[in-house]
Amino acid sequence: MTNAADYDYELPKELIAQFPVESRADARLMVVDRKAGTVDHAHVRDLPDYLNRGDAIVFNNSKVIPAALSGYRTKTRGRWQGLFLDSDENGLWRMLCRTRGKMEEGETVMLTDREARDHSLLTLVSKLDGGQWVAKPAGEGTAFDLLSEIGRMPLPHYIRGGQMVTADFDSYQTVYARKPGSVAAPTAGLHFTKPLLEKLKKKFGLHQVTLHVGMGTFRPIGTENLEEHTMHSEWGELDEETAVALQATREEGNRIVAVGTTSVRVLETVALSGSFSPWTGETNLFIRPPFRFEGVDALMTNFHLPRSTLLVLVRTFGGDELIRYAYKVAVEEQYRFYSYGDAMLIL
Repeated sequence: MTNAADYDYELPKELIAQFPVESRADARLMVVDRKAGTVDHAHVRDLPDYLNRGDAIVFNNSKVIPAALSGYRTKTRGRWQGLFLDSDENGLWRMLCRTRGKMEEGETVMLTDREARDHSLLTLVSKLDGGQWVAKPAGEGTAFDLLSEIGRMPLPHYIRGGQMVTADFDSYQTVYARKPGSVAAPTAGLHFTKPLLEKLKKKFGLHQVTLHVGMGTFRPIGTENLEEHTMHSEWGELDEETAVALQATREEGNRIVAVGTTSVRVLETVALSGSFSPWTGETNLFIRPPFRFEGVDALMTNFHLPRSTLLVLVRTFGGDELIRYAYKVAVEEQYRFYSYGDAMLIL
């Protein structure tokens, strides 16, 4: 058994980035070489210098939806906050709700817009496990239509207490995002600019997969042993064109470089079959020791929270002792941590 407490570490609060750097590609990039056992320092704009011609770079093109909602309970006028998770074909929402006191089935919430004005009603239909509810919004239109009108970007609590500013609509979204569905950003991709992507395109194959990031990805490990932790499923896709290109990359002996742990989970889910082939579905793959990686050769990722499944994945991929050391160096060198922070490239 693997003790989850082994994935704790101390982090000074001032190293948690509250805003991104002015230019995304100016973020620092720690380069970890597994073969040499070394840690070097660069910037994201230097990424092309560390890759080989023929490498395939894989991005997660999922788009963050403005899933955070505010309002008040019509019965008590008590403050209410919600987080949209997904919806079904009947227009029913699955969501997290937070308020003072006990909410009841059938209760209504007045949703307010970004200026705190009354907008529309939401009925709480039934309670689910884990603080989740089934809810039904009033009116016509899709969930995305309503969220685009009144929703806020679902910033994690460690960024300004989750309070967004207007700039977050752009900065908490990758420049290549195109498939709406995530309630948290695939943060490694936040470092890329269009000029950097154009530069990369000249030497490397650029490919996209989709994994709609849910709250389960960032949920802390609450069990004593890793083996007892249950991963929530997330929807993903690898299309035929990408599968063919990645299989060719593999057969030519070139590397597959994943941008972000979410891209890793798609690639490794597919690679479990023994090759890259088109795939669409749900994955609850929890990558932890002694997982054997078959789909990814290099990884660009951010610095992750203690006791998180993301940190477990990174230490499994990079080597436990080396990544522990890299995190120690990152603290000493005052790297910026978490979603708006700096990046690490593991080769």
